[in-house]
Formats: sequence, structure tokens, C-alpha cells
Amino acid sequence: MPSNAPDVRRCVACREHAPKSEMIRVCRSADGKVFVDDTGNADGRGAWVHKNKECVALLKKKHALNAAFKCAVPESVTEELDARV
Repeated sequence: MPSNAPDVRRCVACREHAPKSEMIRVCRSADGKVFVDDTGNADGRGAWVHKNKECVALLKKKHALNAAFKCAVPESVTEELDARV
């Protein structure tokens, strides 16, 4: 899948490209709150991860959200991702 196609995002865990419909967006708002974005278009910096257990486990192992947002992400965010896949 080409990386410049519309509605294609890169998973922060496995670094593969996929359509937005196959991924979950995690967002960090301007006030520093990190949350799972159900709408996919909340204001703030976003990071995308595949909707599968392998990518969520890799995300936790690599601390990829901490790197993407350049801050310490609460454990509750990764637990919520675990519950959704």
C-alpha cells in the first residue's frame, strides 16, 4: 500500500502502513492529556496503531507512545487499547 495514498497511516508499533479504518488513534491534546480517540479527528497530536493484539503488545514493549508524544503516557491508555482489541 503506498504511503502517500489518502486515509493511510503508519502504525507506531510495527511501522507498517494501513488504512485508517484498520487502526486506532491515540491523541495527546494541547493540555497534555493522552487518550484513545474514538472519532479519529480530535484536536492534538495523533499516533496510530493497528487493531490487533500483536501491535498493541509491541507498542507496550517498545514504549512507542512515549516516544511518539515525547512524554510519559499513563498505563491506563495502553490498558484501554488492550481492552479494545
